[in-house]
Formats: sequence, structure tokens, C-alpha cells
Amino acid sequence: MFSVRAVTPLRSAVKAPGASRVFAARSISFWSGVPQGPPVCITEAFKADKFDKKINLGVGAYRDDQGKPYVLPSVREAEQRILGRDMDKEYAGITGVPAFTKAAALLAYGADSAPLKENRIAITQSISGTGALRIGGAFIERFYPHAKTIYIPNPSWANHNAVFKDSGLKVEKYRYYNKDIIGLDFDGLIVDIKNAPRHSIFLLHACAHNPTGVDPTPEQWNAISDAIKSGEHYAFFDMAYQGFASGNTGKDAYAVRHFVKEGHNIALCQSFAKNMGLYGERVGAFSIVCESAEEKSRVDSQIKILVRPLYSNPPINGARIAAEILNDTKLNQQWLDEVKGMADRIIAMRSSLKSNLEKLGSQRDWSHITSQIGMFCFTGLQAEQVKKLAQEHSVYGTLDGRISVAGITSGNVQYLAEAIHKVTK
Repeated sequence: MFSVRAVTPLRSAVKAPGASRVFAARSISFWSGVPQGPPVCITEAFKADKFDKKINLGVGAYRDDQGKPYVLPSVREAEQRILGRDMDKEYAGITGVPAFTKAAALLAYGADSAPLKENRIAITQSISGTGALRIGGAFIERFYPHAKTIYIPNPSWANHNAVFKDSGLKVEKYRYYNKDIIGLDFDGLIVDIKNAPRHSIFLLHACAHNPTGVDPTPEQWNAISDAIKSGEHYAFFDMAYQGFASGNTGKDAYAVRHFVKEGHNIALCQSFAKNMGLYGERVGAFSIVCESAEEKSRVDSQIKILVRPLYSNPPINGARIAAEILNDTKLNQQWLDEVKGMADRIIAMRSSLKSNLEKLGSQRDWSHITSQIGMFCFTGLQAEQVKKLAQEHSVYGTLDGRISVAGITSGNVQYLAEAIHKVTK
């Protein structure tokens, strides 16, 4: 009989005349060729640093003005309500908690959305935004009738490339960020859309572009919509920061709602990690705007078939929390106020950092710090300057110059400005 075990000499030692060799059996490893992957974050170096003024600007989660994780009071209230109902822990359906998905669609598309009123939006709960992207990638790979190439902005959230490649799609890039102006390469973006093969798929960040914090204006979004429609391309939106960017959920959904109004039957990924602080609860949604209610029924059936072997059905606790907040008028308003408070703190930290740099006499133009939006900021710092910040000042960010504004507080902003000023003189 064939065996996967091989006999290899462990030790050869003559103990006495005529003694035989000592052998031991050792399994052949099937995983010996697996390479070591690169580290996925910078927290190890930050944790090892003993300097009392160290700053972590790489974290992708909101922090309060003391630099601590923040649980929204509305979330605490929703949790208490749910706990008081003594609810069971039965499985949700494959597409999730209905009270959540219905409310998530309303939040994204708006109460006056024609597809919503006409029952032609297929939606499923997902394992946060990443799970929504993975469902979308799998659906496109299986059913999109044209070349399965998706264009993502350059740069984009690093996981976009990985998720879509692992879904079996070909990933290309379109121009987005212009490092010379530290802003949007709008002309290059439009040219790339127009030059792409017809029926290409374009991934668009609905608001608070990650990692640059650079968003198109409403007028630019209108032009992007026209260019995509002209090329008969497909618009695939990732909206991970609705409300968290500007503090206004309607304003942050402008691009999504405009595209739908203009007749684009978009795909949309939503996340409630940032705007509700439900990071570990993994609450998200994936939806597709369909041409008719009948088409929606078919799409919905295939989404269920995709989800079933992926993870069977989604977790219920976070979805119940989000549903409670979104469906209760009073609690919803409280949440909206809290979201605005988080967004306003981020905006205030941007303004304070810019102001402190100017007070220090920096000759650089730092206006991009306040013109960008959302949790992340592309500072324009070079890789060597970022390394100096870490080595000489215990300020940790990514080598591309991106910082998480959530890591800035009223207590460390002056020290941060001083450190940036020193490495950019």
C-alpha cells in the first residue's frame, strides 16, 4: 500500500559491536513550499516603542480624543434593548436579518429611490464591507456577460486588489491620485474611463476615498457618471464611510444616488464598521440594482447560491444592533448626531494639524490636509520622511505617507506637527 510516510535516519550511533542503526519515521510535509508572507500591519513596531509620546497613525479604526476605542452610546442603548427582549440565537436566513437589509438599502439609496419603491434591489447581509466585496466579485465572475476585468483607482484600499483577484477577476487600475498636486487626477481619471474597453467594470469609492481622502466634487461625480455611461461600463461602488466622511449620510451617498438616478444599475457594498463602530461585529450589505422585480428575484436566488458555500448565513448580533438603530426614529437621530460628532472631530484634527504646521513656520502648502475628507489623509510625505518620523520621533504611519487622522488628538497634535515639520524642512 502507498504511504506518505518516509523512513529517514534520525541518528546513527554504534552502541556495541553488531548494533544496528537507529531509525525514526517522519512525515513528509505537504506545506514545506508555503512561503512566509509579509507583515500586514505596523502595530508591532509601535507596541515595542517605549517612548511616552509615541503616536500610531496607521490604525484603521476611530479613536476618541484620548486615543481610546469608542463605542457609540446609541450602540450601547440598542444592545440593552436587544438583551432585554431575551431573543433566541437561531440562524438568520442566507441573506441575513430582514429588518437590517431593508434599513441598509433605505440608508444608501434614499427614501425617494425609484428602484427601492419598485422592489428591484437585490440585497443581502454580508460579513462587513470586505464580505460584500467578496460576494460581488464572485457574482461578477459567475454572471457578468462581458470581459471580467475590474478597474480600481490608483491607489486604492490594498484589499480591493486581493479580493477581486481571489474572486477570479482581472484587476487593472485607473488614474486617481496626482502626487504632484496632492489631489485628484480628474483629467487622467476621465481619459482612462473613456479609453477602457466597452463594458468594463469600474470600482468607485462612494466617499472618503481610502487611502487618499481625496473625493470628487458633485460636479466631477456627474462627469464620471456620464463617462461610464458613454462607455457602457458597469459601476461597482464601495461605500464604507457613509455619514462618517462629512457627518451627513445623504451628502456622503451623493454619488450612489446620482448614478442610480441616471439609470446605472449599480452594485453596492456597504459597511457599518466605521459609521457605527461595529468593527468586530462584521456588519455589512451587498446589493445590486436590477432592471425589474423579476430580474431582482433571479439575482437574489443566485446570491443565495453563492453565499451558501461561502459562510452559509451571516451573524445576527451586529445586524440586530444596526437594525434597532436604523429603524427607531429617536435612536436613529441619536446615532446621526454621534456620527456627526465623530466626523467633526476628524475635521477638527485636520484643521488643528494644518494650523500647527503653519504656526511652526513651515513653508509647505498643507491645504490638502483640510481639503481631503474622512479618516485617512495623504500627507505628501516621502518614504524616507516617514521612516524618520518613526525612527526619530516615534510617529508611525505607512510608507506611502498615509496617516489615520483618527490617531490625532488634541493632546498629541502639536508634537505631531513638530515632528512633521522637522522631517520636511
